[in-house]
Amino acid sequence: MNDHPASSDPSASRDPVMVDLALQGGGSHGAFAWGVLDRLLEEHWLKIEGVSGTSAGAMNAALLADGFAADGAEGARKALDTYWRQVAKAARFSPFQRGPVDRLLGRWSLDHSPMFVFMDMMSRLYSPYDLNPRGFNALAPILAEQIDFERLRSSPIKVFITATNVRTGRPRIFRNADITAEVLLASAALPTIFQAVEIDGEAYWDGGYSGNPTMAPLVNELVSDDTILIPINPVERPGTPKTAHDILNRLNEISFNAVLIKELKMMALLRRVANVETGEGAAWGRMRMHMVRNRIMDKLGASSKLNAEWDFISMLFEEGRKAGDEFLAQHADDIGKRSTLEIDRLLAEMQ
Repeated sequence: MNDHPASSDPSASRDPVMVDLALQGGGSHGAFAWGVLDRLLEEHWLKIEGVSGTSAGAMNAALLADGFAADGAEGARKALDTYWRQVAKAARFSPFQRGPVDRLLGRWSLDHSPMFVFMDMMSRLYSPYDLNPRGFNALAPILAEQIDFERLRSSPIKVFITATNVRTGRPRIFRNADITAEVLLASAALPTIFQAVEIDGEAYWDGGYSGNPTMAPLVNELVSDDTILIPINPVERPGTPKTAHDILNRLNEISFNAVLIKELKMMALLRRVANVETGEGAAWGRMRMHMVRNRIMDKLGASSKLNAEWDFISMLFEEGRKAGDEFLAQHADDIGKRSTLEIDRLLAEMQ
C-alpha cells in the first residue's frame, strides 16, 4: 500500500549498514511481513544484501529482490504491494470465506466457514491428489505474472528459498539462478492442501518443516553481520489448548518453529566457542541478531492463514508497518553495532 510516503527522517543521511533478512512463512499472515518490509525499505541507510524466506516468506523474498532489481527500494515496495493486492483479488473467488458468525463477531478466522470446516474434515480422509487431481494453485498465475525470474537471477539482493524434499525429509535451498514459480510454490506446498511440487525429478513440500527460514546461508554466504528476523508463527502462546482444532494449531506452530530455534541455538553455541585467532566459527561469532516483534499473531488462529480478503490483508500490513516502526525506533542505532535478540537465553533454557 504505497500511499505511505517515503521516510523523511534525518537517519536517511546516516552511514549505510549492510543487513540480511530472515522471513518466516504462514499463509496470508505473510502480509504482516510485507508491512515490515515496506517500512524497512524506506530507510535508505539499510542496505539489504540477502533474504532467506520460506512459504509466504519465500514469496516476499523473491518479490522484494525482483522489484529491487527493477527500480531499487521503491520498485521492491511496488512489487510487494501489487502481489498482495492480486492475492486478495483472487481470494474473492475462493471457497474459503468467513462465516456469518465470524463476521458478526469481527473475527478473522474461518473456524465457522462451512467450506473450511468441510474441507478440514475431508483432508483427514482424502489427499490433495483426490480432492484436487489437476494440482491447481491460485498463486501460480499470479507469480508468473508478477515476477520476472530472469531479472531475479541478476538481482543485487541474494535470495535463499527453502523447500522440503519429500523423499529425504531434508531441506533444499534454492538460490537466485534456480528460483522459478515452481520453487516458490514448492516452498509453500502444505501437504494436506497441495500436491507435492516436482523439481528436477524430486518432490517437495513446504519448507517450513525443514527451515522456517533457513539461517545458515545468511551466515556462510553473505558479508553482512546483521540479520533481521521477521517472525510469523508465535513461539509462545498462552494457555493450554483443549479442543482438537486448537491442539493441532499449536502442534503446527511448534513444528514450524522447531528448526529455526535449533539453528538459533547452534548460532549461540558457535558464538561462544568461535576462535577469532584461527577464524574457526568466526562468521557465526560475528553475527548480530535482531527480531521485529510480532504482537498480533498469538491472537490469530491457524484458519485465518487461509483468509486472504483485502480487509484482513491490509490490517496485517498496517500492523507490520507499526511493528517495523517500533523496531526502528528502539533498535536503529544498534544495527551494525550489537545484537538486540538475546539468543544466548536459548542455551540457558537447555540446561
